Amino acid sequence: MTPTLSRSVVLDETVPARAPWSAIVRAGEQLEIIDLHGNQAVDCLLYSAADTADRYSAQATVTAQRNIFLTTGSVLLTEAGTALMTVLADEVGNHDTIAGACSQESNTLRYGHHTRHQHACVENFLAEAMKWDLGKRDLVSNINWFMNVPVEPDGTLGIVDGLSAPGKKVTLRAEIDTLVLVSNCPQINNPCNGFDPTPVRMVVTR
Repeated sequence: MTPTLSRSVVLDETVPARAPWSAIVRAGEQLEIIDLHGNQAVDCLLYSAADTADRYSAQATVTAQRNIFLTTGSVLLTEAGTALMTVLADEVGNHDTIAGACSQESNTLRYGHHTRHQHACVENFLAEAMKWDLGKRDLVSNINWFMNVPVEPDGTLGIVDGLSAPGKKVTLRAEIDTLVLVSNCPQINNPCNGFDPTPVRMVVTR
């Protein structure tokens, strides 16, 4: 990647389809999440690197911005009101905060017992969280970048084809040193990944 506006590349990694990823993004650094092939959901959790008990809160974020969807200008907050990251730029325009992460249990309930063996985002999060001495009790409601979850007039949620396309990205700025956990969603039972999970790219610049 060629640095833009004199920014230097700190990290540039491709996350394979269905895989987890994590890194600490330092205050002032920017993280680009790039949907390489289009229509790929990226589940994401954020923690203060200095104190992981201070972590992303969907409730605080939604309440502060008065919108259940994330886009340019959205500030991602902890329950205490700490700003973790800000969405600087968004080429898609709509990212989910309420549908949560798929799990082996939810797959079984939604799609049938034959899906029980399928790998899911909660399992990705747990595997990656262990690297940072975090466990199941540290998992909270997550962000779903690129995932299209409309709310129907009767209040039900839909999971439909994504709005993204190959090469589309969202750019976040870390307001404090922030631990970012990602599950490159392995879901194949609904259209959040176009029924075909694909790699994404994570680029951190300073």
